Amino acid sequence: QVQLVESGGGLVQAGGSLGLSCAASGRSFSRNVMGWFRQAPGKEREYLAAISLSGSSTYYTDSVKGRFTISRDNAKNTVYLQMNSLKPEDTAVYYCAAKYGGSWPDPSAEDYGMDYWGKGILVTVSS
Repeated sequence: QVQLVESGGGLVQAGGSLGLSCAASGRSFSRNVMGWFRQAPGKEREYLAAISLSGSSTYYTDSVKGRFTISRDNAKNTVYLQMNSLKPEDTAVYYCAAKYGGSWPDPSAEDYGMDYWGKGILVTVSS
């Protein structure tokens, strides 16, 4: 089991920045591919970014590429999402998730094939 707890959300003005953290406990953090997702009201959960076991490879969906940065610190069992140039349409509940082993999130799978999810944290971007 892996327990995930997100932090760092809140209210920010458009154009501003916000950093999210996700602290993991339980089963070996470094053996999990980590991802960030979000869900806006009335919309489906969206896959934003993922990072490999070592942190050497990353993935970003087009809507956040160039604005968001995912990183991880395996010594601290934490994954981060730095969000810059925020837009009102970035308003959503943000979730981190873990997938044991080396495979990446699968957009065609239920819950993107992720094994563990945090409870989510709200990010609100005002215009």
